[in-house]
Amino acid sequence: MVKRTIPTTRDLASSVIVDSFDDMVNPPGLTNFLGAAQVDHDIVALRSINFAPLSHGDTITGQLYLDGRLFRSHGTPVSVVWRPDHVQRSTRVDDIVIETVTACPPRVTGVVVDVRVTNDRATPRTVRLGLALSSSVTDSGGPWLRSEPPSEPNQLTVHACGRAAVGTASSSAAASVQGVDVTPSRLDPDFVEVTLQLAAGQSRRFGFVHVVATDVPSALATFEALSADVPGAVAATTRMWDAELEAMFTPGNSSFSGHLPVLETDNEALRTLYWWGALGVLWFRRDNPASVLGRTYDTLMPRYWQTTTFIWDFSLSSLVHGLLDPEPMRRHIEHWISTDIHAHFGTEWLTGAPVGYWYSVNDYAMTRLVRDYVRFSGDRAFLDEAIAPRTGAKRRVAEHLLEWATAWQGLRGRHELADYGEIDNLLECVSSYIHEVASLNASNVWCLRVAAEVADLEGRLDHAVDLRCQANDLAAAVNRLYVAGAGFWHARQPDGTLVAVRHCYDFATVGTTIAQDLTGQQRAEMTDFFVRELQTPTWMRALSPYDRDAAFSLRPDHQWNGAYPAWPADSARALFLMGSSHVAAEWLPGLAKSANQGPCGQAHYVEDAEAPIAGGARKAPPQFPYLTDWACSSSGAWVSLVIEGVFGIEVSLAGEVTAKPQLRGLDPQATLRGLAVAGRSYDVTAVGVVDAAN
Repeated sequence: MVKRTIPTTRDLASSVIVDSFDDMVNPPGLTNFLGAAQVDHDIVALRSINFAPLSHGDTITGQLYLDGRLFRSHGTPVSVVWRPDHVQRSTRVDDIVIETVTACPPRVTGVVVDVRVTNDRATPRTVRLGLALSSSVTDSGGPWLRSEPPSEPNQLTVHACGRAAVGTASSSAAASVQGVDVTPSRLDPDFVEVTLQLAAGQSRRFGFVHVVATDVPSALATFEALSADVPGAVAATTRMWDAELEAMFTPGNSSFSGHLPVLETDNEALRTLYWWGALGVLWFRRDNPASVLGRTYDTLMPRYWQTTTFIWDFSLSSLVHGLLDPEPMRRHIEHWISTDIHAHFGTEWLTGAPVGYWYSVNDYAMTRLVRDYVRFSGDRAFLDEAIAPRTGAKRRVAEHLLEWATAWQGLRGRHELADYGEIDNLLECVSSYIHEVASLNASNVWCLRVAAEVADLEGRLDHAVDLRCQANDLAAAVNRLYVAGAGFWHARQPDGTLVAVRHCYDFATVGTTIAQDLTGQQRAEMTDFFVRELQTPTWMRALSPYDRDAAFSLRPDHQWNGAYPAWPADSARALFLMGSSHVAAEWLPGLAKSANQGPCGQAHYVEDAEAPIAGGARKAPPQFPYLTDWACSSSGAWVSLVIEGVFGIEVSLAGEVTAKPQLRGLDPQATLRGLAVAGRSYDVTAVGVVDAAN
C-alpha cells in the first residue's frame, strides 16, 4: 500500500477530547488566514473572534440554553474533535443529541456553526435551543500592543431581518452581526432561540453565524451571504485547507514562495511529527490586507498576541520559513533590522510597531534567520543589501550579522561571558535562569562561526580565522559553566556565584550549537541527565523537578510540569548531534502520540502533572497561573528535527548540501524528496544526498 506523503484535513484530525465544563482543556482554535476564533467549553459557544483590525477581545458569545436552561448547568461533557478546517462538538442531554461543526469560511471575517439536533426517543418532542449573545467589537485604530486584543462595550439591537442582532461600537463604525439561518421563535438584542419540532428519531439543523466588519452594512452583507448556505461555507473551508496543505509540499505552487520536501516513510511517528511541525507553521500564516508588512506569520493564537510576531519563535521555525516561504521571511528580517532588536521581542503587523521588552535571544535568532534565508534561497546578494537600523547609518546585512555575533562582548560584566540580565529577558518563569547562562553564550560561539562563514564567502579569510579563534576561546569559557559529572550547567551571577540550573534550554541549545566543543564524557553525562530528569514517555520537563526553582512557578512552558513545544524537538535534535540518536529514536513514537490535539500548544503537560488525552501530552490551558495559548508557531522545530536531525542535512551559505542520515531504529528506507536549495532539488536517503536535477 502506498503511504500518503501529503496530509489532508482528515489526516490531521485530533483525538476525541472530552471537555466537562471548565476542565484542564484548552478549547481548539480556527483560522482562515485572515484572523482567528476559538470554540468555548460549550456545544455552540465561540470566543476570541478577532480579525484585525476588528477585535472582540476574549468575549464569549453563543452560549447554549436548552429548553430554557443553561446547557453548562447540566454538567454534561462535550466531545470535541479538531481539524484544520473545522471543529466538531457533540453531546447528549437525556434523549437529545446535539452535534455542531464550527468553521472560519474562506475570505470572510466571521464564523459559522452548523447545529444538528436529534430526538433519540421513541416519541415526538419539541426542543428549544437558545443562544445568549454578547458583543464587544471594536476597531481600535492603532497597534495591538497587549497580549489580549482590544474590545469595548457594544450596544446590541435587533435587526429588521428578524434573524439577527447587531452590535455596534461607540468609538468607531465597527459592527458585529450574530444570528441564525432560520426564522427564530424568539429574538432579543442579547438572545436568539430556535424551536424545533422533532419526530421520533428525527434530526433537524440550523446555523449560527457571527461576523464582524468595519460598518453595519458590510457586516449584514456578509451575514446574509453566509447564512444563505452554512453547510456550503463549511465545505468551502475544507476545500481551502486541503488545497493549502497540498501546496505546502508542491514545487511551483501558487500559495507560497517555496515548498517543503516530501517525506516518504513507513515510520508513522516520523511522518506524524513532520506533518505536525509543518501544520503548526501554516496555521499562523496571515494574509490580512490590514498588514503593513504584507503576508505575516503570527506567533500565538487564538487568544493572545494575535498581530505580533516574536523574533524568537519565528527563528525556532526558521528552516521552515526558509524553505516554504522565503519572500515574507526576507521582509520580516528587513523589518526587524530596521528596528532596534535590543529593545523589543517582536513587532506587530497592523503598524509595524515594536512590541514588548528585549529578549536576550534576539542576536542568535536574527543570525539564524539570515543564515537560513540565504542558504536555502541562494540569495547571497541579500548579505550586501544596505539597511539602516532605527538609529544610525545604513549597513550591509553582513555587517549587521557581524554586529549580532559580537554583541555579547558589550554585555560582559566582571566575567568572561555575556550577562543576559534578569528573568524577563530570558525564560520569564524560571527565577534562577538569569545572567551568564550557558545556552545563549554557547549560541554566541555558533554566531561567531556563522560570521566566519560569511567572511569566507566574501574572501576575507584572515577575518574568518580570527572569528573562529574567538569562537574557540568562547567555547572554552562556556565549558567552565559545566557542572562536572552532573550533565547540567551553572548560571554565573554578577558577584561570581555559580548557581546550578537543571534546565532543558541549556541542554538543547548547547547540544545544537557547540556539540563538537564538548568532550565525549560531557555528551554522555548530558544525555544521562536528560533521560533521568527531563524526558518523559510522551513529552518532557523544561526544568528538572529536582531543581530548587521548581517551586517558583506553575507555568508549564518552561517549568517542571511541562515544556514549550520547541523544547522536545530541539532536545531530540541535540541528541542526534551529540551521538545519542538511539535515545531520540526510541523517544519519537511517544512524542508522536502528543500530536493528537491539533497544532502544538504553547505548552504541553508531562504525564504526572496532568493526565494525557488519548495517550498524548495534554495541552496546557490559558487561565491563570498557566497562561498558555492553544497553538504556537515554533512548531517548525519538529521539521528541523526531521531534516537536520534524523536526515542530518547541512547546507552551507555557499549552497553545498551534505547529509549524515541517522535512520537506524526509525526507517532505513525513508527518503526526503524534493529538498530545494538555491533553485536545485535534492533527494536524501540513508545513503546520503542525490541531486534530483541530474
